[in-house]
Amino acid sequence: MNVPKELFYTKEHEWAKIEGDTATIGITDYAQHQLGDIVYVEFVDAGKEVKQTERIGTVESVKAVSDIFSPLSGVIVEVNEFLKEHPEMINQEPYGKGWMVKLKIKDRAEIQSLMKADEYEKYIKEESK
Repeated sequence: MNVPKELFYTKEHEWAKIEGDTATIGITDYAQHQLGDIVYVEFVDAGKEVKQTERIGTVESVKAVSDIFSPLSGVIVEVNEFLKEHPEMINQEPYGKGWMVKLKIKDRAEIQSLMKADEYEKYIKEESK
């Protein structure tokens, strides 16, 4: 399982890459494996203000429909429109072209509530027992 060390993670299997006051958000390699082939995505619109853990989108796979939750509070500044035509990119590059939204962070203190890579690796090992 690919768990990049520079990212932050949630128990719902979202990741956040923090660059200045912006977080790029997607679902983890573990999550995309669990879902199987992703066939459809839908996200909230850019400009929407969201709170930490609020629903920001949905992914539909051949196995299930899953909500995506924001790891942090802030304003959605960009949505990956490419995924609407190519949702399979989430399976192929969950940490690259498969990113979902970019968010302008409202409260940097919330970053402390996210898991670091080693914590997330332990979490998924426990979850998959």
